[in-house]
Amino acid sequence: MTKVTLGRTGITVEKNSFGALPIQRISRKEAVGLLRKAYDHGITFYDTARWYTDSEEKLGEAFDGMREKVYIATKTGASTAEGFWKDLETSLHNLRTEYIDIYQFHNPAFCPKPGDGTGLYEAMLEAKAQGKIRHIGITNHRLNVALEAVESGLYETLQFPFCYLADQKDIELVQKTAQAGMGFIAMKALSGGLITNSAAAYAYLAQYGHVLPIWGVQRESELDEFLSYIEHPPVMTKELEEVIARDRQELSGEFCRGCGYCMPCPAGIEINNMARMSLMIRRAPSAAQLTPEMQEKMHRIKECLHCGRCKSKCPYGLDTPALLEKNYQDYLEIMAGKAY
Repeated sequence: MTKVTLGRTGITVEKNSFGALPIQRISRKEAVGLLRKAYDHGITFYDTARWYTDSEEKLGEAFDGMREKVYIATKTGASTAEGFWKDLETSLHNLRTEYIDIYQFHNPAFCPKPGDGTGLYEAMLEAKAQGKIRHIGITNHRLNVALEAVESGLYETLQFPFCYLADQKDIELVQKTAQAGMGFIAMKALSGGLITNSAAAYAYLAQYGHVLPIWGVQRESELDEFLSYIEHPPVMTKELEEVIARDRQELSGEFCRGCGYCMPCPAGIEINNMARMSLMIRRAPSAAQLTPEMQEKMHRIKECLHCGRCKSKCPYGLDTPALLEKNYQDYLEIMAGKAY
């Protein structure tokens, strides 16, 4: 059993944690069952957000009456102090708790600081003084904002995408958090589903002692896979190194991570999935990507307005319209039997 401590928060948990974004897609009964099973088998850290529809409510029901036995992190996307307090009170109500272990700013376009005019960081400090939150964190997909947060010394944890597809700048960021005594919460540890070998993903992250991966779980089979790593954690082997090398070669260059910050699309295009379809169809069972429903979603790319909104909101600076068009042409070739 491998433990990780989230920097100066002192929070020490199993190096297997539950990302609760996907449970918004399943029924309350199924979600509560997954959450309780995860706890029964050793998982005690759970990450959610106000933006994840009813995810907080499902956590609240699952852990009602046993709040002190788990750690819960949630997030606010508020841009004003007023919105911050509204989000916080809603989260406390939904989670059926009097406090949140780690309260995080949710992917802000800037690093909130005291005196910046928004009142956001001041609200965080007041919430902590009132005992409604215990630790202050920030999440981001933008490297420059993440670096500023680390260098500011204002945050106890950083949540950032990190997996074996990371480049040297990402690795340096992780190292900087360790030097700063910050906890590092790794989201997108499977790169939004593009990484299909969870053992390789786990073994890679295991090399970073202060990094806590949160695995997005929606199905019991997925949960069982990660639970098996508690007693038998994967270690890096030559075979797993070869898997990582192949994936790095295949997924090099620009590709959509599926974060969804480009959404919504005014033309109704499901950008966060359609812009990486050609990769998904080759790396996952293809039948799910070739259904009439999926074909209809892909054909909607033809309705792109080329308004540039998605491109301007992409935290990775991708030319999203160009990626959509490329994936659409690849998809047509696959459907025609010319590829795959």
